[in-house]
Amino acid sequence: MFEIEGKKIWVAGHTGLVGSSLCRRLKSEGCELLTVTHPNLDLTRQAETEEWLVEHKPDGVIIAAAHVGGIHANNTYPAEFIYNNLAMAQNIIHGSYLAGVKKLLFLGSSCIYPKLTNSPIQENALLRGSLEPTNEPYAVSKIAGIKLCESYRYQYDCDFISAMPCNLYGARDSYNLENSHVIPALIIKIHNAKEQKLPSVEVWGSGKPLREFLYADDLADALIHLFVNYSDTQHINVGAGYDISISELAQTICDVIGYKGNLNFNTDKPDGVMQKLMDSSKIQAMGWKPKIDLKSGLDTSYQDYLNRVLKHAA
Repeated sequence: MFEIEGKKIWVAGHTGLVGSSLCRRLKSEGCELLTVTHPNLDLTRQAETEEWLVEHKPDGVIIAAAHVGGIHANNTYPAEFIYNNLAMAQNIIHGSYLAGVKKLLFLGSSCIYPKLTNSPIQENALLRGSLEPTNEPYAVSKIAGIKLCESYRYQYDCDFISAMPCNLYGARDSYNLENSHVIPALIIKIHNAKEQKLPSVEVWGSGKPLREFLYADDLADALIHLFVNYSDTQHINVGAGYDISISELAQTICDVIGYKGNLNFNTDKPDGVMQKLMDSSKIQAMGWKPKIDLKSGLDTSYQDYLNRVLKHAA
């Protein structure tokens, strides 16, 4: 076990969806929370990152920092996705080794798994097939992060671990119609359609793909559980345990927002992988299970959009 109480824990990427949830969760753990904003530290710069780590000497590091986005963003900016995420992973992991960090957790993504694989996806499916082309650069950077943790663990006996969450959503999500993930993008579209009294909303793809969604606060609980209790080379999946079609997801968001119009599925847009459900039996056997159901999580996410994003824009 790694005792968090009394330790200095750095959450890299503390302003994002996962990072902000982790910070809220860690405040109840009796640790000293370390954070630093992008203007004060560019994590893609090796020397800056290493110097910051040596100066502040965290006992533990959780890497929630990432350059993320949906299918459109991945297709439009592949160079930025692979460069920024590779740079952040290698700089923080190597810098943590140099600074003598006792525990590190690298956060990956379910897109690391092959496009065609059995479902639910087990951890050993990694590198057993071709990746989904629409997010391959991002996936490659996340696989590199996993392998960095494995390699530093093997060569230097560092207690560096990796966790692979499914699709995430929740308070403090990024709302941008061009670059957001599916849930915030649908919230924007459906809210606007309701406000403008539009008869229908366009949804990208056929609506048939199945996706697994986990509320960010549930992930934060899982990550702290792993940080304290897990120490092994194998990366470990973290998911909700069930999936839902994009069409059913869109209808649920309509119900949450109170939109009564139609959903028009644009089949000229890519679907991506048709099913992506992960096998999370390992972490559940360790005593963790998600607490927040999808409907409740979407309710909270929509209120966050209204109260944080729209009010700030006004």
